[in-house]
Amino acid sequence: MWLSVQQRGNVFLVVAACLLALDIGTPFSGHDWQRVGQIATGLCALMYGLSCTSATRLVDRPTALGLLLIIGLGLLSSLLAHQPLWAFTELALVITCASIAMAFAQVRRNGDESLDRVLILAVCLLCLIKSFQYLYAGVLAFTSGEPVLNTDLLLSGFSNKRFYGQFQTFTLPLLALPLLVANITRPVRAAVFALLCIWWLIAISGGTRGTWLGMGAAGVAVVFFGSFGRRWLAWQLAAVCCGLMLYWLLFTVLTRYLGIDVSNFAGERLTTSLSSRGPLWELALNMIHERPVLGLGPMHFADTGNAIAAHPHQAILQWASEWGAPSTLCVAVLALRGGWATIRVLRDRALCSAPVDLLRLCLFAALIGAMTQAMVDGVFVMPNSQLWLALVVGWLMALHVWRTPLATSKPLSRAWAVASLLAIGLLVFVAIRDVPHLTERIQHYAGVSKVHLQPRFWAQGVIALEKQ
Repeated sequence: MWLSVQQRGNVFLVVAACLLALDIGTPFSGHDWQRVGQIATGLCALMYGLSCTSATRLVDRPTALGLLLIIGLGLLSSLLAHQPLWAFTELALVITCASIAMAFAQVRRNGDESLDRVLILAVCLLCLIKSFQYLYAGVLAFTSGEPVLNTDLLLSGFSNKRFYGQFQTFTLPLLALPLLVANITRPVRAAVFALLCIWWLIAISGGTRGTWLGMGAAGVAVVFFGSFGRRWLAWQLAAVCCGLMLYWLLFTVLTRYLGIDVSNFAGERLTTSLSSRGPLWELALNMIHERPVLGLGPMHFADTGNAIAAHPHQAILQWASEWGAPSTLCVAVLALRGGWATIRVLRDRALCSAPVDLLRLCLFAALIGAMTQAMVDGVFVMPNSQLWLALVVGWLMALHVWRTPLATSKPLSRAWAVASLLAIGLLVFVAIRDVPHLTERIQHYAGVSKVHLQPRFWAQGVIALEKQ
Protein backbone atom coordinates (compact mmCIF):
# COMPACT_ATOMS: atom_id res chain seq x y z
CA MET A 1 0.00 0.00 0.00
CA TRP A 2 1.31 3.43 -0.95
CA LEU A 3 1.90 5.86 1.93
CA SER A 4 0.36 9.32 1.90
CA VAL A 5 2.55 12.41 1.60
CA GLN A 6 2.17 13.14 5.32
CA GLN A 7 3.04 9.55 6.24
CA ARG A 8 6.14 9.65 4.04
CA GLY A 9 7.14 12.88 5.77
CA ASN A 10 6.71 11.23 9.17
CA VAL A 11 8.91 8.34 8.07
CA PHE A 12 11.58 10.80 6.95
CA LEU A 13 11.45 12.59 10.32
CA VAL A 14 11.78 9.31 12.24
CA VAL A 15 14.75 8.21 10.13
CA ALA A 16 16.44 11.62 10.45
CA ALA A 17 15.91 11.63 14.24
CA CYS A 18 17.36 8.12 14.54
CA LEU A 19 20.41 9.09 12.47
CA LEU A 20 20.96 12.20 14.61
CA ALA A 21 20.70 10.12 17.79
CA LEU A 22 23.12 7.48 16.45
CA ASP A 23 25.55 10.17 15.32
CA ILE A 24 25.98 11.68 18.79
CA GLY A 25 24.78 9.11 21.30
CA THR A 26 26.69 5.91 20.57
CA PRO A 27 30.24 4.81 21.40
CA PHE A 28 31.23 4.61 17.71
CA SER A 29 29.96 8.09 16.90
CA GLY A 30 32.45 10.64 15.67
CA HIS A 31 33.23 12.86 12.71
CA ASP A 32 33.45 10.14 10.05
CA TRP A 33 30.30 8.32 11.13
CA GLN A 34 28.48 11.62 11.43
CA ARG A 35 29.45 12.34 7.81
CA VAL A 36 28.10 8.95 6.77
CA GLY A 37 24.90 9.68 8.70
CA GLN A 38 24.62 13.03 6.94
CA ILE A 39 24.93 11.37 3.53
CA ALA A 40 22.28 8.83 4.56
CA THR A 41 19.99 11.66 5.66
CA GLY A 42 20.57 13.39 2.32
CA LEU A 43 19.63 10.19 0.50
CA CYS A 44 16.41 9.94 2.52
CA ALA A 45 15.67 13.62 1.81
CA LEU A 46 16.14 13.01 -1.92
CA MET A 47 13.79 10.03 -1.87
CA TYR A 48 11.18 12.00 0.04
CA GLY A 49 11.52 15.02 -2.24
CA LEU A 50 11.10 12.91 -5.38
CA SER A 51 8.07 11.14 -3.93
CA CYS A 52 5.95 14.20 -3.23
CA THR A 53 4.83 17.25 -5.17
CA SER A 54 3.57 20.58 -3.93
CA ALA A 55 1.44 23.29 -5.45
CA THR A 56 3.57 25.97 -3.81
CA ARG A 57 7.33 26.31 -3.67
CA LEU A 58 9.39 27.14 -0.61
CA VAL A 59 11.46 30.07 -1.93
CA ASP A 60 10.70 33.01 -4.15
CA ARG A 61 12.15 33.54 -7.62
CA PRO A 62 15.05 35.86 -6.58
CA THR A 63 16.19 33.29 -4.02
CA ALA A 64 15.98 30.47 -6.58
CA LEU A 65 17.99 32.50 -9.10
CA GLY A 66 20.53 33.35 -6.40
CA LEU A 67 20.97 29.66 -5.57
CA LEU A 68 21.35 28.91 -9.27
CA LEU A 69 24.06 31.57 -9.57
CA ILE A 70 25.92 30.23 -6.52
CA ILE A 71 25.87 26.69 -7.94
CA GLY A 72 27.02 27.95 -11.34
CA LEU A 73 29.94 29.83 -9.79
CA GLY A 74 30.75 26.74 -7.73
CA LEU A 75 30.86 24.62 -10.87
CA LEU A 76 33.30 27.03 -12.54
CA SER A 77 35.46 27.22 -9.42
CA SER A 78 35.50 23.41 -9.11
CA LEU A 79 36.50 22.93 -12.75
CA LEU A 80 39.51 25.22 -12.28
CA ALA A 81 40.53 23.80 -8.89
CA HIS A 82 43.72 21.87 -8.22
CA GLN A 83 41.71 18.78 -7.22
CA PRO A 84 38.37 19.00 -9.05
CA LEU A 85 36.88 15.83 -7.56
CA TRP A 86 37.19 17.13 -4.00
CA ALA A 87 35.89 20.51 -5.13
CA PHE A 88 32.84 18.89 -6.70
CA THR A 89 32.40 16.85 -3.51
CA GLU A 90 32.15 20.04 -1.47
CA LEU A 91 29.72 21.52 -3.98
CA ALA A 92 27.66 18.32 -3.77
CA LEU A 93 27.69 18.61 0.02
CA VAL A 94 26.28 22.14 -0.14
CA ILE A 95 23.51 21.04 -2.53
CA THR A 96 22.74 18.06 -0.27
CA CYS A 97 22.47 20.28 2.80
CA ALA A 98 20.05 22.51 0.89
CA SER A 99 18.05 19.44 -0.15
CA ILE A 100 17.84 18.28 3.47
CA ALA A 101 16.64 21.74 4.53
CA MET A 102 13.96 21.70 1.83
CA ALA A 103 12.89 18.20 2.86
CA PHE A 104 12.41 19.32 6.46
CA ALA A 105 10.49 22.36 5.20
CA GLN A 106 8.30 20.21 2.98
CA VAL A 107 7.57 17.77 5.81
CA ARG A 108 6.45 20.59 8.09
CA ARG A 109 4.49 22.31 5.30
CA ASN A 110 2.61 19.07 4.55
CA GLY A 111 1.96 18.42 8.24
CA ASP A 112 0.58 20.47 11.12
CA GLU A 113 1.60 21.90 14.49
CA SER A 114 1.88 18.43 16.01
CA LEU A 115 5.21 18.12 14.16
CA ASP A 116 6.50 21.12 16.11
CA ARG A 117 5.89 19.20 19.32
CA VAL A 118 7.64 16.18 17.83
CA LEU A 119 10.65 18.35 16.98
CA ILE A 120 10.96 19.77 20.51
CA LEU A 121 10.41 16.34 22.05
CA ALA A 122 13.22 14.94 19.90
CA VAL A 123 15.51 17.81 20.98
CA CYS A 124 14.69 17.20 24.64
CA LEU A 125 15.32 13.46 24.32
CA LEU A 126 18.67 13.98 22.58
CA CYS A 127 19.77 16.46 25.23
CA LEU A 128 18.53 14.13 27.97
CA ILE A 129 20.58 11.25 26.55
CA LYS A 130 23.72 13.37 26.39
CA SER A 131 23.07 14.73 29.91
CA PHE A 132 22.78 11.20 31.32
CA GLN A 133 26.02 10.26 29.57
CA TYR A 134 27.77 13.29 31.05
CA LEU A 135 26.46 12.72 34.59
CA TYR A 136 27.27 8.99 34.45
CA ALA A 137 30.81 9.77 33.31
CA GLY A 138 31.06 12.30 36.13
CA VAL A 139 30.01 9.74 38.74
CA LEU A 140 32.59 7.29 37.43
CA ALA A 141 35.29 9.98 37.49
CA PHE A 142 34.55 11.04 41.06
CA THR A 143 34.44 7.45 42.34
CA SER A 144 37.43 6.10 40.40
CA GLY A 145 40.00 7.13 42.99
CA GLU A 146 42.11 8.91 40.35
CA PRO A 147 43.93 12.00 41.68
CA VAL A 148 43.19 14.08 38.54
CA LEU A 149 39.81 14.65 36.86
CA ASN A 150 39.96 15.64 33.20
CA THR A 151 36.68 17.42 32.38
CA ASP A 152 37.16 16.79 28.65
CA LEU A 153 36.74 13.05 29.24
CA LEU A 154 33.19 13.68 30.47
CA LEU A 155 32.17 14.77 26.96
CA SER A 156 31.42 12.00 24.48
CA GLY A 157 29.96 11.54 21.02
CA PHE A 158 32.13 14.12 19.25
CA SER A 159 35.76 13.99 18.14
CA ASN A 160 36.32 17.51 19.47
CA LYS A 161 34.60 19.33 22.32
CA ARG A 162 34.12 22.39 20.10
CA PHE A 163 31.85 20.26 17.88
CA TYR A 164 29.87 19.39 21.02
CA GLY A 165 29.61 23.13 21.67
CA GLN A 166 28.22 23.70 18.17
CA PHE A 167 25.53 21.10 18.83
CA GLN A 168 24.65 22.90 22.06
CA THR A 169 24.42 26.26 20.28
CA PHE A 170 21.62 24.81 18.16
CA THR A 171 19.80 23.07 21.01
CA LEU A 172 20.07 25.51 23.93
CA PRO A 173 17.63 28.00 22.31
CA LEU A 174 15.14 25.24 21.45
CA LEU A 175 15.16 23.77 24.96
CA ALA A 176 13.63 26.99 26.26
CA LEU A 177 10.45 26.64 24.18
CA PRO A 178 8.47 24.52 26.72
CA LEU A 179 9.22 27.20 29.31
CA LEU A 180 7.46 29.82 27.18
CA VAL A 181 4.31 27.86 26.28
CA ALA A 182 1.37 28.70 28.54
CA ASN A 183 -0.33 25.29 28.79
CA ILE A 184 2.73 23.40 30.09
CA THR A 185 2.21 21.92 33.58
CA ARG A 186 4.52 22.88 36.43
CA PRO A 187 6.19 19.45 36.79
CA VAL A 188 7.02 19.40 33.08
CA ARG A 189 8.25 22.99 33.22
CA ALA A 190 10.46 22.17 36.21
CA ALA A 191 11.88 19.09 34.47
CA VAL A 192 12.66 21.05 31.31
CA PHE A 193 14.32 23.82 33.32
CA ALA A 194 16.43 21.24 35.18
CA LEU A 195 17.51 19.79 31.82
CA LEU A 196 18.34 23.28 30.55
CA CYS A 197 20.48 23.90 33.66
CA ILE A 198 22.40 20.63 33.14
CA TRP A 199 22.79 21.47 29.45
CA TRP A 200 24.34 24.79 30.44
CA LEU A 201 26.56 22.96 32.98
CA ILE A 202 27.88 20.84 30.10
CA ALA A 203 28.39 23.95 27.94
CA ILE A 204 30.36 25.60 30.76
CA SER A 205 32.39 22.43 31.33
CA GLY A 206 33.23 22.20 27.63
CA GLY A 207 34.52 25.76 27.65
CA THR A 208 33.62 26.44 24.01
CA ARG A 209 33.84 30.21 23.75
CA GLY A 210 32.01 30.17 20.41
CA THR A 211 28.92 28.81 22.17
CA TRP A 212 29.01 31.65 24.68
CA LEU A 213 29.48 34.16 21.86
CA GLY A 214 26.64 32.67 19.83
CA MET A 215 24.22 32.52 22.75
CA GLY A 216 25.12 36.08 23.71
CA ALA A 217 24.34 37.28 20.20
CA ALA A 218 21.07 35.31 20.23
CA GLY A 219 20.08 36.91 23.54
CA VAL A 220 20.78 40.40 22.21
CA ALA A 221 18.73 39.65 19.08
CA VAL A 222 15.59 38.15 20.63
CA VAL A 223 15.23 40.75 23.36
CA PHE A 224 13.85 43.15 20.74
CA PHE A 225 10.92 40.87 19.85
CA GLY A 226 8.48 41.61 22.63
CA SER A 227 7.88 40.11 26.04
CA PHE A 228 8.42 36.54 24.90
CA GLY A 229 11.88 37.39 23.64
CA ARG A 230 12.70 38.88 27.04
CA ARG A 231 11.23 35.84 28.79
CA TRP A 232 13.39 33.58 26.62
CA LEU A 233 16.45 35.55 27.70
CA ALA A 234 15.38 35.48 31.36
CA TRP A 235 15.04 31.69 31.35
CA GLN A 236 18.44 31.31 29.69
CA LEU A 237 20.11 33.64 32.21
CA ALA A 238 18.51 31.75 35.10
CA ALA A 239 19.76 28.45 33.66
CA VAL A 240 23.24 29.91 33.14
CA CYS A 241 23.38 30.97 36.80
CA CYS A 242 22.27 27.51 37.94
CA GLY A 243 24.78 25.88 35.59
CA LEU A 244 27.59 28.04 36.97
CA MET A 245 26.63 27.16 40.53
CA LEU A 246 26.54 23.44 39.69
CA TYR A 247 29.93 23.71 38.01
CA TRP A 248 31.40 25.48 41.06
CA LEU A 249 29.93 22.92 43.47
CA LEU A 250 31.17 19.93 41.45
CA PHE A 251 34.54 21.02 40.16
CA THR A 252 35.66 23.38 42.91
CA VAL A 253 33.95 22.52 46.19
CA LEU A 254 33.57 18.75 45.77
CA THR A 255 36.94 18.18 44.08
CA ARG A 256 38.69 20.20 46.79
CA TYR A 257 36.92 18.19 49.48
CA LEU A 258 37.93 14.90 47.84
CA GLY A 259 41.46 16.09 47.11
CA ILE A 260 41.08 15.76 43.34
CA ASP A 261 42.86 18.05 40.91
CA VAL A 262 40.92 19.29 37.87
CA SER A 263 42.52 19.52 34.43
CA ASN A 264 41.04 21.50 31.53
CA PHE A 265 39.22 23.74 33.97
CA ALA A 266 36.70 25.95 32.16
CA GLY A 267 38.16 29.12 33.65
CA GLU A 268 41.42 28.46 31.82
CA ARG A 269 39.64 29.12 28.50
CA LEU A 270 38.34 32.56 29.50
CA THR A 271 40.86 34.36 27.31
CA THR A 272 40.74 36.71 24.35
CA SER A 273 43.32 34.77 22.33
CA LEU A 274 42.47 33.66 18.80
CA SER A 275 43.69 30.08 19.43
CA SER A 276 45.85 29.98 16.26
CA ARG A 277 43.06 31.44 14.12
CA GLY A 278 45.17 34.47 13.19
CA PRO A 279 47.49 32.55 10.80
CA LEU A 280 44.47 30.72 9.34
CA TRP A 281 42.67 33.97 8.61
CA GLU A 282 45.85 35.44 7.09
CA LEU A 283 46.18 32.38 4.86
CA ALA A 284 42.53 32.73 3.76
CA LEU A 285 43.10 36.40 2.92
CA ASN A 286 46.13 35.46 0.83
CA MET A 287 43.98 32.92 -1.04
CA ILE A 288 41.38 35.62 -1.73
CA HIS A 289 44.10 37.93 -3.04
CA GLU A 290 45.43 35.16 -5.28
CA ARG A 291 42.07 34.13 -6.81
CA PRO A 292 39.45 36.78 -5.91
CA VAL A 293 36.80 35.90 -8.51
CA LEU A 294 36.42 32.11 -8.29
CA GLY A 295 38.63 31.23 -5.33
CA LEU A 296 40.98 28.26 -5.22
CA GLY A 297 38.05 25.84 -5.31
CA PRO A 298 35.55 24.45 -2.79
CA MET A 299 37.29 22.53 0.03
CA HIS A 300 40.66 23.78 -1.18
CA PHE A 301 41.66 25.45 2.06
CA ALA A 302 42.35 21.80 2.96
CA ASP A 303 44.76 21.72 0.00
CA THR A 304 47.08 24.37 1.47
CA GLY A 305 49.01 21.90 3.61
CA ASN A 306 49.16 24.15 6.68
CA ALA A 307 49.86 22.49 10.03
CA ILE A 308 46.91 24.02 11.93
CA ALA A 309 43.54 23.24 10.33
CA ALA A 310 41.78 22.26 7.10
CA HIS A 311 39.41 25.24 7.29
CA PRO A 312 39.92 28.82 8.49
CA HIS A 313 37.37 28.72 11.35
CA GLN A 314 35.61 31.72 9.83
CA ALA A 315 32.67 31.19 7.48
CA ILE A 316 33.01 34.33 5.36
CA LEU A 317 36.74 33.93 4.81
CA GLN A 318 36.27 30.24 4.06
CA TRP A 319 33.65 30.85 1.38
CA ALA A 320 35.51 33.79 -0.16
CA SER A 321 38.85 31.98 -0.31
CA GLU A 322 37.38 28.79 -1.77
CA TRP A 323 34.39 29.95 -3.84
CA GLY A 324 35.41 33.54 -4.63
CA ALA A 325 34.16 37.00 -3.68
CA PRO A 326 31.13 37.12 -6.09
CA SER A 327 29.76 33.86 -4.70
CA THR A 328 30.31 35.11 -1.15
CA LEU A 329 28.36 38.27 -1.98
CA CYS A 330 25.47 36.18 -3.36
CA VAL A 331 25.41 34.03 -0.21
CA ALA A 332 25.47 37.11 2.00
CA VAL A 333 22.60 38.75 0.10
CA LEU A 334 20.46 35.59 0.32
CA ALA A 335 21.21 35.23 4.03
CA LEU A 336 20.31 38.86 4.70
CA ARG A 337 17.08 38.59 2.66
CA GLY A 338 16.05 35.47 4.53
CA GLY A 339 17.00 36.92 7.90
CA TRP A 340 15.14 40.16 7.26
CA ALA A 341 12.03 38.29 6.10
CA THR A 342 12.06 36.28 9.34
CA ILE A 343 12.61 39.42 11.42
CA ARG A 344 9.56 41.04 9.82
CA VAL A 345 7.38 38.05 10.75
CA LEU A 346 8.79 38.00 14.29
CA ARG A 347 8.13 41.71 14.66
CA ASP A 348 4.58 41.44 13.35
CA ARG A 349 3.80 38.55 15.71
CA ALA A 350 5.79 39.71 18.73
CA LEU A 351 2.65 39.76 20.90
CA CYS A 352 1.36 36.36 19.78
CA SER A 353 1.61 33.50 22.26
CA ALA A 354 0.79 30.71 19.80
CA PRO A 355 3.29 27.82 20.04
CA VAL A 356 4.19 28.15 16.36
CA ASP A 357 5.22 31.80 16.89
CA LEU A 358 7.25 30.89 19.98
CA LEU A 359 8.96 28.10 18.04
CA ARG A 360 9.83 30.57 15.28
CA LEU A 361 11.45 32.79 17.93
CA CYS A 362 13.52 29.90 19.32
CA LEU A 363 14.55 28.74 15.84
CA PHE A 364 15.64 32.26 14.96
CA ALA A 365 17.70 32.42 18.18
CA ALA A 366 19.36 29.12 17.27
CA LEU A 367 20.14 30.42 13.77
CA ILE A 368 21.61 33.68 15.09
CA GLY A 369 23.72 31.75 17.59
CA ALA A 370 25.03 29.37 14.95
CA MET A 371 25.75 32.13 12.43
CA THR A 372 27.67 34.06 15.08
CA GLN A 373 29.66 31.02 16.16
CA ALA A 374 30.47 30.36 12.50
CA MET A 375 32.50 33.57 12.53
CA VAL A 376 35.03 31.90 14.87
CA ASP A 377 34.43 28.19 14.40
CA GLY A 378 33.69 25.52 11.80
CA VAL A 379 29.90 25.40 12.10
CA PHE A 380 29.57 25.23 8.29
CA VAL A 381 32.13 22.39 8.11
CA MET A 382 31.19 19.78 10.71
CA PRO A 383 28.59 17.20 9.55
CA ASN A 384 26.41 17.26 12.67
CA SER A 385 26.34 21.06 12.68
CA GLN A 386 25.47 21.12 8.98
CA LEU A 387 22.53 18.79 9.67
CA TRP A 388 21.23 20.97 12.48
CA LEU A 389 21.66 24.08 10.35
CA ALA A 390 19.61 22.42 7.61
CA LEU A 391 16.92 21.48 10.12
CA VAL A 392 16.68 24.98 11.62
CA VAL A 393 16.67 26.74 8.24
CA GLY A 394 14.18 24.26 6.78
CA TRP A 395 11.77 24.58 9.68
CA LEU A 396 11.96 28.37 9.54
CA MET A 397 11.20 28.20 5.80
CA ALA A 398 8.13 26.08 6.50
CA LEU A 399 6.85 28.44 9.20
CA HIS A 400 7.39 31.57 7.12
CA VAL A 401 4.24 33.54 6.40
CA TRP A 402 4.15 34.62 2.77
CA ARG A 403 2.02 37.60 1.81
CA THR A 404 1.08 35.87 -1.44
CA PRO A 405 1.40 32.13 -2.22
CA LEU A 406 4.32 31.12 -4.42
CA ALA A 407 3.33 29.04 -7.44
CA THR A 408 5.55 26.08 -8.30
CA SER A 409 7.95 26.50 -11.22
CA LYS A 410 8.27 23.07 -12.86
CA PRO A 411 11.53 23.80 -14.77
CA LEU A 412 13.25 25.01 -11.58
CA SER A 413 11.87 22.07 -9.59
CA ARG A 414 13.11 19.57 -12.16
CA ALA A 415 16.52 21.24 -12.38
CA TRP A 416 16.84 21.13 -8.59
CA ALA A 417 15.81 17.46 -8.52
CA VAL A 418 18.51 16.62 -11.08
CA ALA A 419 21.14 18.62 -9.17
CA SER A 420 20.18 16.90 -5.90
CA LEU A 421 20.31 13.47 -7.52
CA LEU A 422 23.78 14.10 -8.96
CA ALA A 423 25.02 15.55 -5.66
CA ILE A 424 23.82 12.62 -3.56
CA GLY A 425 25.21 10.20 -6.12
CA LEU A 426 28.66 11.77 -5.89
CA LEU A 427 28.63 11.74 -2.07
CA VAL A 428 27.58 8.09 -2.00
CA PHE A 429 30.42 7.29 -4.42
CA VAL A 430 32.95 9.11 -2.21
CA ALA A 431 31.65 7.32 0.88
CA ILE A 432 31.86 3.88 -0.77
CA ARG A 433 35.36 4.70 -2.01
CA ASP A 434 36.76 6.07 1.26
CA VAL A 435 34.96 4.50 4.23
CA PRO A 436 36.72 1.09 4.01
CA HIS A 437 40.09 2.88 4.02
CA LEU A 438 39.56 5.65 6.57
CA THR A 439 41.83 4.01 9.16
CA GLU A 440 44.64 3.66 6.64
CA ARG A 441 44.05 7.26 5.55
CA ILE A 442 44.52 8.47 9.12
CA GLN A 443 47.61 6.30 9.68
CA HIS A 444 49.18 7.51 6.44
CA TYR A 445 48.55 11.14 7.38
CA ALA A 446 49.94 10.65 10.89
CA GLY A 447 53.05 9.01 9.48
CA VAL A 448 53.71 11.77 6.95
CA SER A 449 52.74 14.95 8.78
CA LYS A 450 53.33 14.05 12.46
CA VAL A 451 50.59 16.50 13.50
CA HIS A 452 47.03 16.26 14.79
CA LEU A 453 44.04 15.36 12.62
CA GLN A 454 42.45 18.24 10.75
CA PRO A 455 38.75 17.48 10.10
CA ARG A 456 37.08 18.60 6.91
CA PHE A 457 35.03 16.15 4.84
CA TRP A 458 36.51 13.25 6.84
CA ALA A 459 38.18 13.37 10.25
CA GLN A 460 41.48 13.46 8.38
CA GLY A 461 40.41 16.25 6.06
CA VAL A 462 43.70 17.39 4.55
CA ILE A 463 43.71 16.74 0.79
CA ALA A 464 47.10 18.32 0.09
CA LEU A 465 48.85 14.94 0.45
CA GLU A 466 46.78 13.30 -2.25
CA LYS A 467 48.36 15.13 -5.19
CA GLN A 468 51.91 16.26 -4.80
